[in-house]
Amino acid sequence: MSRPPSERRLGAPIPSRIYKPAGIPARLIEEVVLGFDEAEALRLADLEGLYQEAAARSMGVSRQTFGRIVELARKKVADAILNGKALRIDGGECRIDTGKERSMKIAVPSMNGRVDEHFGHCKEFLVFKTEGSKIVEESVIPSLEGCGCKSGVAADLARAGVTNLVAGNMGEGAVRVLASHGIAVARGASGDAKAAAQAFLEGALKDSGVGCAGHGDECSH
Repeated sequence: MSRPPSERRLGAPIPSRIYKPAGIPARLIEEVVLGFDEAEALRLADLEGLYQEAAARSMGVSRQTFGRIVELARKKVADAILNGKALRIDGGECRIDTGKERSMKIAVPSMNGRVDEHFGHCKEFLVFKTEGSKIVEESVIPSLEGCGCKSGVAADLARAGVTNLVAGNMGEGAVRVLASHGIAVARGASGDAKAAAQAFLEGALKDSGVGCAGHGDECSH
């Protein structure tokens, strides 16, 4: 007996809707149904540009499961467009992610327990696991040689479950690489690394939007 599919998380509600070729009544057209979970997979992979590992984590499924979902979704969309069928978005095993039901992992590039101003040269990443509004666990991920996003550290952070990174300065290139791994960045932090993570957790720290002026769009800073 096959196991029933687990619920997939949606980042936001997706409205039920139907798309069809112009000028033909819907009742006369064969219909393809795209589930909400399949629509979410398309959003994450093709609209947001996330790597499959990050997209799978966002939906609460394995990478293999996400791959199957997005492959089927793409086939359905192609079938509807190329064969003149109606595409209905509706149904699927899913639930809306309110953000309250799961913990968060916040990484902070640091040196000696303080926020390192330059992401590309940090000594290590302090990772703070949170539950609700509290930090419940702290760990360390040593930086790779070079430290910046070209070193592959973004993938290492993602594999460790990091969802957010609180930093001092960082160029737009690094922000984009981290985003592709499902890691959101908040720049403008300083001082004690744990205090900066707590400030972000409480909503007191938002992304300044200011990159590393000395390095422009370089990926490694």
